[in-house]
Amino acid sequence: MQDSMKAFVAEAIGTFILIFIGAGSICQDELTGRGLGLLGIAIAHGLALSIAVSGTMNLSGGHLNPAVTFGFMMTGRMDRRTGISYIVSQLIGAALGGFFLRMMFAEHVWQARALGTPDLDPSVTAGAGIFIEAVLTFLLVFAVWATAVDERAPKIAGFGIGLMVCADILMGGALTGASMNPARTFGPAMASGHWNNHLVYWIGPLLGGASAAFFYNGVLLKKR
Repeated sequence: MQDSMKAFVAEAIGTFILIFIGAGSICQDELTGRGLGLLGIAIAHGLALSIAVSGTMNLSGGHLNPAVTFGFMMTGRMDRRTGISYIVSQLIGAALGGFFLRMMFAEHVWQARALGTPDLDPSVTAGAGIFIEAVLTFLLVFAVWATAVDERAPKIAGFGIGLMVCADILMGGALTGASMNPARTFGPAMASGHWNNHLVYWIGPLLGGASAAFFYNGVLLKKR
């Protein structure tokens, strides 16, 4: 198998892991009568992403998020064709994760939480949701560059990235669901048919991801 195809498969599998475990934890929370709570859901997402990034880093760079890939494209670290192929792979893996969860959980369980599809709290407007998702994603993509891209970074694999996801969910989960990842929203939405405020979860993360990439690449990264 060519290296590029291996990278695309890795992105699909890694994103599947994030959706299957992350969104699955929300379905499990519903099944157990809110037995996991926000903390349990945050830990599930963080651990899943930590392992998924660590396992795919040497194959594809462990993006697993269109917002991360978009930042690489905007800073010239990835060409457009490869970047689009990464994003398509991520969306395929996310959709598979959503449909697997739909097959596993009873209809009344997954419908109650739309298979874990992120959505805005009634007190949060679409504009505020975009801002929140942009800020949370900025922090996540900053962590990606600081721990995985920068050659000076400590060798902690994907665990710094996973910890940031966990922290972001603890802060913003009740407001927007703290997606920080268009694929994280797309997968369960595709499987459940829940498309409420869907553009928020593309616009916010892409803006935040690109901003973090430009900032780290232009200001903080050591120049050769």
